[in-house]
Amino acid sequence: MDGTAHEHEPGGEAPREVGAKGPDELRRQIERTRGELGDTVEELAGKVDVKGRARARAADLRDKAGAMTIQLRSTAAQAGHTVQDKAHAVEHTFQDRAHTVEHNLPDPVRNAVEAGRRHPRPVLVAGVAAGVGAVVAVEVWRRRHGR
Repeated sequence: MDGTAHEHEPGGEAPREVGAKGPDELRRQIERTRGELGDTVEELAGKVDVKGRARARAADLRDKAGAMTIQLRSTAAQAGHTVQDKAHAVEHTFQDRAHTVEHNLPDPVRNAVEAGRRHPRPVLVAGVAAGVGAVVAVEVWRRRHGR
């Protein structure tokens, strides 16, 4: 050997010289070692600071939950708009078909429908009477046929 001590770096790195060849090199080695020690101490302090890590994790989770909430609200609003659009389309289709049917009705039927719109109470009374009559007719038929 050449009389200079060598030491292996951790992690299988190439060996580095331990001894300095002058005061300037010694100062550089001291500064490098101080920097490495500072990094190591900072890393260890971070690992030991369980409260700080827990706070950071909680903040992370809050941020993610907030982002998910915004995304879900946006998706729900979009779905609501889609449903509303489809409902309007169905409503327009229904109105178009109702107008087509109404215009194809015979005049007496169309006149009766218009009269029913203008005076709905008699139409309701007639509808109830027809419903009661249908129930009575079904009951009479059942009794006669023994069912």
